[in-house]
Amino acid sequence: AFCSGAPTLARRTPSAGRWCSLSAAMAALGAGGGGSRARQLRRLAGICRHLEPAFAGMGLVPIRSSALSSSAGAPSAGFRAWIVDAHKGKLKHRAVTDFKDVSELPRQDPDANVTVRVHFSDLNYKDAMIIQGQHGLCKGFPIVPGIDFSGVVEQSDSPLWKVGDEVVLTGNKIGQHFDGGWSGKCRVQAEWLVPRPSNFSLEECMIIGTAGFTAMQMVVHLEDFGGMTPAGGHVLVTGAGGGVGSTAVALLAKLGYHVVASTGRVEELGDYLRSLGAAEVVGRLEGDGRKQPLQAQRWGYVVDTVGGPTLSAALAQTKHMGSVAAVGVAAGGILDTTVYPFVLRGIRLLGVDSTLPWNVEGFDESPAAWERNRAERLHLWERLARDMPSEALKNMHSATTPLEDIPTWGDKLLAGNVHGRVVVRI
Repeated sequence: AFCSGAPTLARRTPSAGRWCSLSAAMAALGAGGGGSRARQLRRLAGICRHLEPAFAGMGLVPIRSSALSSSAGAPSAGFRAWIVDAHKGKLKHRAVTDFKDVSELPRQDPDANVTVRVHFSDLNYKDAMIIQGQHGLCKGFPIVPGIDFSGVVEQSDSPLWKVGDEVVLTGNKIGQHFDGGWSGKCRVQAEWLVPRPSNFSLEECMIIGTAGFTAMQMVVHLEDFGGMTPAGGHVLVTGAGGGVGSTAVALLAKLGYHVVASTGRVEELGDYLRSLGAAEVVGRLEGDGRKQPLQAQRWGYVVDTVGGPTLSAALAQTKHMGSVAAVGVAAGGILDTTVYPFVLRGIRLLGVDSTLPWNVEGFDESPAAWERNRAERLHLWERLARDMPSEALKNMHSATTPLEDIPTWGDKLLAGNVHGRVVVRI
């Protein structure tokens, strides 16, 4: 436990002159729980950190090695965070709240071993739903929302990071399973972080955020698994005005594709989408994908951020041996279609999950899984650094808002009244 970063909590016994190690006793009792030994040690480290304040009044003090102390960083001031509480889809409470220590936050990960001073987060569709207390998105409440953040390492119990490192986190279920990025501090597992790409500032990383990361992942999956090439035909991007759609339009245009941007706000967003590189701007797709599963073949490839009837229609209109990457549920989670686009036209439907979770309950915690996820994360950020036009990134930046104004922007986003990306200044 000591090697993993857990302080040894001890008290001098005056009569015997011996040290009684609480962490050793807890380890002997199996307080680390199930899973791998490394995971048990990380969990024990978290338990010891949470117990430090409580035991201070009992004469228990933390003893750390000099090496550990040098990586821990100096104590810092308090911070603010959003707290949302809900039950069965009904919002009970939400407020920006003051905290003194990250351990006071409601849903801390016992395996977390790095504390980051958060500079920026962002507003995603999922975040906007969570701050309303909607059901089915979080492991439990109360919670700090925010599925992304960028910031500076303040304390580290891992050799992967040192104090002062600038880091980025997207996905991995923060803001859903554990407290997220709408907080001045966030404590996470070291393996979830990636270094800030040198091409982007901390704020620009959040203009990209999960939305841009997902868009890049969809493009790469279409290239690698869907056979997408510029010669294969036009690329349709649905929900093009949103964060994922906007980034996809810009990336695909930079890569030489003929991009058709689909939106329900053609008049309002036409110039904006063309500034990102769209060759054509069209309205929402029409046609019943179930009653007419094989419609006129219009698209070589599709980036769908909407789901529901839009995805059904897109499948019906995709050319023979074309590919569709799907990520959205804004129009609903039901896909009403038939097998005919797949068996008669050979359409490939590619699902995309940009959270890439590791060492989260219900997901793979093996070292091989971490190496695979980390390699993909780093590759996607490298591609973003190479393929994301700087001018498009500026055009996508709709606003940077303080914590207090998040609910207003969240309502706008869910109502379809936001284009591009909203950054949150922490």
